[in-house]
Amino acid sequence: MINDMDWLNYHHLQYFWTVAKQGGLTKAADNLRLSPSTISTQIGRLEEALGHKLFERQGRKLVLTDAGHVVYRYAEEIFLLGREIFESLRDQPAKRPLKVHVGIAEVFPKLLAKKFLMPVLRLSDGVQLICHENRSDRLLAELSIHNLDVVLTDTPVGSSVKVRAYNHLLGESDILLFAVDSLARKCRRNFPASLQAAPFLLPAEGTALRGLLTTWFDVHEIRPRIVGEFEDSALLKVFGQQGLGVFAAPAIIRKEIEMQYGVREFGLVEGQKERFYAISVEKRLKHPAVVAIAEAAKNNAAAPS
Repeated sequence: MINDMDWLNYHHLQYFWTVAKQGGLTKAADNLRLSPSTISTQIGRLEEALGHKLFERQGRKLVLTDAGHVVYRYAEEIFLLGREIFESLRDQPAKRPLKVHVGIAEVFPKLLAKKFLMPVLRLSDGVQLICHENRSDRLLAELSIHNLDVVLTDTPVGSSVKVRAYNHLLGESDILLFAVDSLARKCRRNFPASLQAAPFLLPAEGTALRGLLTTWFDVHEIRPRIVGEFEDSALLKVFGQQGLGVFAAPAIIRKEIEMQYGVREFGLVEGQKERFYAISVEKRLKHPAVVAIAEAAKNNAAAPS
């Protein structure tokens, strides 16, 4: 038997959703034609029922907590369904697009993510693509509670990760080195010895690409001058665009990198390949949009670089 406390008060949920949407109690009160104190009290009752704080105060602002973000997403879905009920009764049935929530690891090359994700938007039924960027461990936590459909990353899930998930190899690529034209010309001469003390932009410690580069440096006894380390692959390339150092990227997106960032490829990280994975809670991919991502990856990255 369901306890009374297990029933969600949708008026309270609407007050919470409106405050989150409007960005504060005052605007929400104007919208709902209620006093701010009344709304605050009702949200307090919702928090009590759920057993979690949904907002925290930062200065004069109300900011969603982690639990608040989860509840907000559900509220969005609930009120969207409510609007569709009215539309369907007006003989105007609303066709909801298929949604796919994709987690993209900060270290995952964004130009490569675009290559893999573009076919999703071309599916005949229409798909709403929702991208979430974060550290891999945080994305895997969201995947484990089904807030994400798939995570794109450069590192497979290992046995030490306490998340039941499956690795799907999307493909692999040679690794190339890039720099602005003047630096590329200098480094191309007597490569790879030319990289000794050369300015270098590295991905963050613990990333797959960082490990591959470190191994390659050791094999060739090269010690570049580390100018910066980055968790975000796109930010790293922006610094490279400014001529601040050499950076590495997959060969599969060489043309896109050269065009977007105005840099030139000048060398191959021989003997090292970067791999890319889709992580899912399914052993066999079923979501049509996720299947489309895997197919696009096979076409783009599975072939030798």
